[in-house]
This record gives sequence, C-alpha cells and structure tokens, in this order.
Amino acid sequence: MSTTIETILARRSIREYTEAPVSKDDINTILECGRWAPSGLNNQPWKFIVIQNEDAIRKIAECTHYSKVVLQAKVLIAVYLDQDTMYHHDKDVLAIGASIQNMLLACTDLELGAVWLGEILKKSEQVDVILEVPESFELMAVLAIGHPVEKERSSTRKYLEEITFQEKYGAKWAGEN
Repeated sequence: MSTTIETILARRSIREYTEAPVSKDDINTILECGRWAPSGLNNQPWKFIVIQNEDAIRKIAECTHYSKVVLQAKVLIAVYLDQDTMYHHDKDVLAIGASIQNMLLACTDLELGAVWLGEILKKSEQVDVILEVPESFELMAVLAIGHPVEKERSSTRKYLEEITFQEKYGAKWAGEN
C-alpha cells in the first residue's frame, strides 16, 4: 500500500489540540498542498486566509457551534471561492473540496490534527466581516488546525456494497475477489 493510501485511511477529524504552536513551515506545506489540487481549466479559484491572531480566532469562534474546537486551534484557514476567477460555480466548489482534502491529508502527514468546519457557513457573512473579504469571496469552509491531544480515535464507513453498484443502480457490486 502506498503512503498516500495509508494517509487517506489514517486521516481523522481532530477536534482537540494541545497548546503547542504550529510552525510556519508546516502552515506553508499545508497551503502548498491546497494550491496543488486539481481545478477546471487550472483556474485555481481558491483563496486562503491564515488566522493565528487570538482575538480574530475568538471572534470566529462566536460564529459557530464548534467554538470550543476553534478556540483550541492554533491556526485557522478560511477557504474561499473567488467568484471573480471562477468559471463554473459547481465545478469550482468541487475543486475547492479537493483543495481542502489535500490540506487535511497534509495535516495528517505532518502529524497535525485538523477538522473541516462547514457549519460555520451559516454565519458566513459575520466571518466575511471579521476577515474583511471582498464581496466576490464566498466562504467554503474553515479548517481548524493544531497538534492533536493524544487519545485513541476510530471511525467507521459504510460497506462498499451499500454505496457501490455494478454497471447500473441496483446491481450488486462484485468487487470482492
């Protein structure tokens, strides 16, 4: 199994962080991985805002039910769709999802914890004001990042047979050898 596959299977949403800071090198690596995601026409419609200021983190924490997670994070990355550079909204949103996944996988490889906060979109206008973004920016997510609190983590997924079909819907997947 490749290290890429191992990283994908090891990734977990981490919501508890230590007090240890996240290095600039690690932040740059995370951002590099985000910018190398595929996008239609290679338009790279994303914009990232790195937030480390405790006052800004506190204000953003007020915009989500997951304020405890946000307050513990040492770094937040707000991920935006730049509508001025997009060519197709749905395709560009998918590209940003790939960018976010790349950043989450980078965090796993760097032994950092991270979680993709989507619920914060309910208060995107408040986040936009805090971060002083132009009107052309549409908030896609906020990533909370830090060094994970050590504890046992597990996760489950549906069986492939529940979500995969052979040739047409309803035909049982024959993926087993």
